[in-house]
Amino acid sequence: MAGGETAEIHEFEKKTFFDACLPLEEIARSGPQSLAFGPLKPVGLVDPRSGRRPHAVVQLRQDDLMKNFFQLVGFQTRLKHGEQRRIFRTLPGLEKAEFERFGRMHRNTYINAPLILNRFSRSRRDGRVYFAGQISGVEGYVESVASGLACGLFAARQALGTELPELPPTTATGALLAAISGADWRDFRPCKFTFGLLPEMDAAECRDKKRKKEMKAERACEALEQWARKAAI
Repeated sequence: MAGGETAEIHEFEKKTFFDACLPLEEIARSGPQSLAFGPLKPVGLVDPRSGRRPHAVVQLRQDDLMKNFFQLVGFQTRLKHGEQRRIFRTLPGLEKAEFERFGRMHRNTYINAPLILNRFSRSRRDGRVYFAGQISGVEGYVESVASGLACGLFAARQALGTELPELPPTTATGALLAAISGADWRDFRPCKFTFGLLPEMDAAECRDKKRKKEMKAERACEALEQWARKAAI
Protein backbone atom coordinates (compact mmCIF):
# COMPACT_ATOMS: atom_id res chain seq x y z
CA MET A 1 0.00 0.00 0.00
CA ALA A 2 2.65 2.50 1.07
CA GLY A 3 4.71 1.79 -2.04
CA GLY A 4 1.83 1.97 -4.52
CA GLU A 5 2.07 4.35 -7.47
CA THR A 6 0.03 7.50 -6.89
CA ALA A 7 -1.46 10.11 -9.21
CA GLU A 8 0.55 13.30 -9.61
CA ILE A 9 -0.62 16.45 -7.86
CA HIS A 10 -1.23 19.38 -10.22
CA GLU A 11 0.71 22.61 -9.80
CA PHE A 12 -2.40 24.46 -8.59
CA GLU A 13 -3.06 21.85 -5.88
CA LYS A 14 -1.45 21.87 -2.46
CA LYS A 15 -0.22 18.68 -0.88
CA THR A 16 -2.16 19.49 2.28
CA PHE A 17 -4.15 16.69 3.91
CA PHE A 18 -6.77 16.98 6.64
CA ASP A 19 -5.63 14.73 9.50
CA ALA A 20 -9.00 12.99 9.82
CA CYS A 21 -9.18 12.19 6.08
CA LEU A 22 -5.68 11.09 5.18
CA PRO A 23 -5.19 8.94 2.05
CA LEU A 24 -4.59 5.27 2.77
CA GLU A 25 -1.07 5.33 1.42
CA GLU A 26 -0.14 8.29 3.64
CA ILE A 27 -1.41 6.46 6.73
CA ALA A 28 0.41 3.27 5.69
CA ARG A 29 3.72 5.12 5.40
CA SER A 30 3.61 5.97 9.11
CA GLY A 31 4.01 2.32 10.15
CA PRO A 32 3.09 -1.30 9.31
CA GLN A 33 0.21 -1.35 11.83
CA SER A 34 -1.05 2.20 11.22
CA LEU A 35 -4.04 1.20 9.07
CA ALA A 36 -5.28 -1.10 11.84
CA PHE A 37 -5.62 2.00 14.01
CA GLY A 38 -7.17 4.05 11.20
CA PRO A 39 -9.81 3.06 8.60
CA LEU A 40 -9.36 -0.64 9.43
CA LYS A 41 -9.93 -0.19 13.16
CA PRO A 42 -12.59 -2.74 14.25
CA VAL A 43 -14.41 -0.55 16.78
CA GLY A 44 -17.61 -2.22 17.98
CA LEU A 45 -17.23 -5.20 15.64
CA VAL A 46 -17.11 -8.75 16.97
CA ASP A 47 -16.53 -11.93 14.95
CA PRO A 48 -19.74 -13.97 15.52
CA ARG A 49 -17.80 -17.20 15.05
CA SER A 50 -15.29 -16.58 17.82
CA GLY A 51 -16.86 -13.80 19.89
CA ARG A 52 -13.60 -11.88 19.63
CA ARG A 53 -12.81 -8.53 18.07
CA PRO A 54 -10.66 -8.90 14.92
CA HIS A 55 -7.29 -7.21 14.60
CA ALA A 56 -8.41 -5.20 11.56
CA VAL A 57 -11.41 -5.12 9.24
CA VAL A 58 -12.46 -3.70 5.89
CA GLN A 59 -15.96 -2.28 6.30
CA LEU A 60 -18.38 -2.33 3.36
CA ARG A 61 -21.29 0.11 3.18
CA GLN A 62 -24.30 -0.63 0.97
CA ASP A 63 -24.40 1.89 -1.89
CA ASP A 64 -27.65 1.00 -3.68
CA LEU A 65 -31.12 -0.40 -2.91
CA MET A 66 -30.51 -3.61 -4.87
CA LYS A 67 -27.46 -4.45 -2.75
CA ASN A 68 -25.26 -4.78 -5.81
CA PHE A 69 -22.71 -2.10 -4.89
CA PHE A 70 -20.77 -1.51 -1.69
CA GLN A 71 -18.31 1.19 -0.67
CA LEU A 72 -15.00 0.52 1.02
CA VAL A 73 -15.41 2.73 4.08
CA GLY A 74 -12.60 5.20 4.67
CA PHE A 75 -10.61 4.20 1.57
CA GLN A 76 -9.66 7.67 0.41
CA THR A 77 -6.61 7.40 -1.83
CA ARG A 78 -4.41 8.91 -4.53
CA LEU A 79 -3.38 5.47 -5.80
CA LYS A 80 -3.72 5.03 -9.56
CA HIS A 81 -6.65 2.88 -10.70
CA GLY A 82 -4.49 -0.04 -11.70
CA GLU A 83 -2.73 0.02 -8.34
CA GLN A 84 -6.06 0.11 -6.50
CA ARG A 85 -7.28 -2.94 -8.41
CA ARG A 86 -4.04 -4.81 -7.70
CA ILE A 87 -3.70 -3.89 -4.02
CA PHE A 88 -7.34 -4.11 -2.95
CA ARG A 89 -7.68 -7.58 -4.46
CA THR A 90 -5.02 -8.80 -2.05
CA LEU A 91 -7.47 -8.17 0.81
CA PRO A 92 -9.20 -11.37 2.04
CA GLY A 93 -12.65 -11.64 0.45
CA LEU A 94 -11.94 -9.13 -2.32
CA GLU A 95 -9.82 -11.41 -4.53
CA LYS A 96 -12.50 -11.47 -7.26
CA ALA A 97 -14.10 -8.09 -6.58
CA GLU A 98 -15.33 -6.01 -9.51
CA PHE A 99 -14.75 -2.30 -9.06
CA GLU A 100 -17.53 -0.02 -10.32
CA ARG A 101 -15.69 3.10 -9.15
CA PHE A 102 -12.20 3.58 -7.82
CA GLY A 103 -11.24 5.60 -4.78
CA ARG A 104 -10.32 9.23 -4.98
CA MET A 105 -9.30 12.10 -2.77
CA HIS A 106 -11.90 14.08 -0.86
CA ARG A 107 -11.33 17.75 -1.62
CA ASN A 108 -12.24 20.52 0.80
CA THR A 109 -12.85 24.03 -0.47
CA TYR A 110 -12.84 26.49 2.41
CA ILE A 111 -12.02 30.08 3.25
CA ASN A 112 -9.27 31.20 5.60
CA ALA A 113 -11.75 31.70 8.43
CA PRO A 114 -9.44 33.48 10.94
CA LEU A 115 -8.85 36.24 8.41
CA ILE A 116 -12.44 36.51 7.24
CA LEU A 117 -14.90 35.50 9.96
CA ASN A 118 -15.79 36.60 13.48
CA ARG A 119 -17.44 34.38 16.10
CA PHE A 120 -20.85 34.97 14.55
CA SER A 121 -19.75 33.36 11.24
CA ARG A 122 -20.05 36.85 9.80
CA SER A 123 -17.59 38.52 7.45
CA ARG A 124 -15.32 40.97 9.27
CA ARG A 125 -15.33 43.20 6.21
CA ASP A 126 -19.03 43.09 5.32
CA GLY A 127 -21.39 42.29 8.19
CA ARG A 128 -24.16 41.34 5.77
CA VAL A 129 -22.26 38.26 4.59
CA TYR A 130 -22.26 34.97 6.52
CA PHE A 131 -20.53 31.64 5.92
CA ALA A 132 -21.60 28.23 7.19
CA GLY A 133 -20.77 24.57 6.65
CA GLN A 134 -17.62 23.20 5.09
CA ILE A 135 -16.69 26.39 3.27
CA SER A 136 -16.45 28.20 6.61
CA GLY A 137 -13.74 25.83 7.79
CA VAL A 138 -15.73 23.37 9.91
CA GLU A 139 -15.40 19.65 9.22
CA GLY A 140 -18.00 16.94 9.78
CA TYR A 141 -21.68 16.44 8.99
CA VAL A 142 -23.02 17.36 12.42
CA GLU A 143 -20.65 20.30 12.72
CA SER A 144 -21.71 21.65 9.33
CA VAL A 145 -25.40 21.36 10.20
CA ALA A 146 -24.83 23.02 13.58
CA SER A 147 -22.85 25.89 12.04
CA GLY A 148 -25.58 26.39 9.44
CA LEU A 149 -28.26 26.52 12.15
CA ALA A 150 -26.25 29.00 14.22
CA CYS A 151 -25.49 31.08 11.14
CA GLY A 152 -29.19 31.16 10.23
CA LEU A 153 -30.14 32.31 13.73
CA PHE A 154 -27.49 35.03 13.72
CA ALA A 155 -28.46 36.27 10.25
CA ALA A 156 -32.21 36.24 11.00
CA ARG A 157 -31.78 38.21 14.21
CA GLN A 158 -29.51 40.71 12.48
CA ALA A 159 -32.15 41.23 9.81
CA LEU A 160 -34.74 41.89 12.57
CA GLY A 161 -32.43 44.34 14.30
CA THR A 162 -32.08 42.29 17.51
CA GLU A 163 -28.73 40.56 17.30
CA LEU A 164 -27.98 37.45 19.35
CA PRO A 165 -25.10 37.22 21.86
CA GLU A 166 -22.13 34.98 21.08
CA LEU A 167 -22.61 31.29 21.66
CA PRO A 168 -20.81 30.33 24.91
CA PRO A 169 -17.36 28.79 24.34
CA THR A 170 -18.38 26.02 26.74
CA THR A 171 -20.85 24.72 24.12
CA ALA A 172 -19.78 22.55 21.20
CA THR A 173 -20.83 24.97 18.45
CA GLY A 174 -19.60 28.00 20.38
CA ALA A 175 -16.19 26.38 20.87
CA LEU A 176 -16.04 25.41 17.20
CA LEU A 177 -16.87 28.94 15.99
CA ALA A 178 -14.28 30.33 18.40
CA ALA A 179 -11.70 27.86 17.09
CA ILE A 180 -12.11 28.64 13.38
CA SER A 181 -12.31 32.40 13.89
CA GLY A 182 -9.39 32.55 16.32
CA ALA A 183 -6.95 30.07 14.78
CA ASP A 184 -3.59 31.02 13.27
CA TRP A 185 -4.42 32.16 9.73
CA ARG A 186 -0.94 31.24 8.49
CA ASP A 187 -1.60 27.51 8.94
CA PHE A 188 -5.38 27.22 9.05
CA ARG A 189 -6.92 23.77 8.49
CA PRO A 190 -10.57 22.65 8.68
CA CYS A 191 -11.62 21.88 12.22
CA LYS A 192 -14.12 19.38 13.64
CA PHE A 193 -15.43 19.26 17.17
CA THR A 194 -13.47 17.49 19.87
CA PHE A 195 -13.86 17.74 23.61
CA GLY A 196 -10.40 19.32 23.62
CA LEU A 197 -11.94 22.49 22.18
CA LEU A 198 -14.00 22.99 25.34
CA PRO A 199 -12.49 24.82 28.33
CA GLU A 200 -11.02 22.41 30.85
CA MET A 201 -12.84 21.38 33.99
CA ASP A 202 -11.23 21.75 37.39
CA ALA A 203 -8.62 18.94 37.46
CA ALA A 204 -9.10 18.53 41.21
CA GLU A 205 -12.83 18.07 40.70
CA CYS A 206 -12.58 15.07 38.40
CA ARG A 207 -9.70 13.04 37.00
CA ASP A 208 -11.70 10.31 35.24
CA LYS A 209 -11.63 11.07 31.49
CA LYS A 210 -15.05 9.62 30.72
CA ARG A 211 -16.69 11.42 33.61
CA LYS A 212 -14.93 14.65 32.68
CA LYS A 213 -16.44 14.46 29.19
CA GLU A 214 -19.85 13.86 30.72
CA MET A 215 -19.38 16.88 32.94
CA LYS A 216 -18.34 19.02 29.98
CA ALA A 217 -21.46 17.86 28.13
CA GLU A 218 -23.67 18.70 31.14
CA ARG A 219 -22.04 22.14 31.42
CA ALA A 220 -22.55 22.70 27.69
CA CYS A 221 -26.27 21.86 27.88
CA GLU A 222 -26.72 24.20 30.83
CA ALA A 223 -24.83 27.02 29.08
CA LEU A 224 -26.87 26.53 25.90
CA GLU A 225 -30.14 26.66 27.84
CA GLN A 226 -29.05 29.88 29.55
CA TRP A 227 -28.02 31.37 26.19
CA ALA A 228 -31.36 30.41 24.65
CA ARG A 229 -33.30 31.98 27.53
CA LYS A 230 -31.23 35.14 27.37
CA ALA A 231 -31.67 35.30 23.58
CA ALA A 232 -35.39 34.47 23.92
CA ILE A 233 -35.20 31.66 21.34
